[in-house]
Amino acid sequence: MNCELFKTFFRMGLFTIGGGYAMIPLIEKEVVDNHKWLSKEELLDLMAIAQSCPGVFAINISIFIGYKLRRVRGAVTTCLATALPSFLIILAIAVFFKQFKEYRVVEAIFKGIRPAVVALIAVPTFNLGRSAKIGWTNCWIPIACALAIWALGVSPIYIIILSGMGGYLYGRIGVRSKEVKE
Repeated sequence: MNCELFKTFFRMGLFTIGGGYAMIPLIEKEVVDNHKWLSKEELLDLMAIAQSCPGVFAINISIFIGYKLRRVRGAVTTCLATALPSFLIILAIAVFFKQFKEYRVVEAIFKGIRPAVVALIAVPTFNLGRSAKIGWTNCWIPIACALAIWALGVSPIYIIILSGMGGYLYGRIGVRSKEVKE
């Protein structure tokens, strides 16, 4: 299984342009749909944890998935497999980029990739929202958080802490209201 994990995460690392969030559709397709290593709910939980931890999202999520599947060996395997393609690509770019950076074609290619990366991030965001049961009644929460970060410059750390505290309180109140109704 470690070989299959390595191949899967290496392929994801190799073909993902735009960072960890752009990997989400590919991770979901490979881990949930193709290999059925995790359920959609388990992946959503691991993504929430990976986002809450310091570090690069792609590495965090690969480590958590690898650990869930094969403990330490799985975590090391998926981490290396995810990071190795980027390392090799950056190394190749560093060696050859000076020769090509002045060409208009190369500049145009990079400008063309940018909107695609935005789409690669937007699609899984909406899918995650659907999986997290975000509807019309509670869609104000992620919108308010995004606006607070973007427009007001609030640190995402504060948003994570406040969201965790809010979720805890909501869970406590929800449990009490269920007990009262019964």
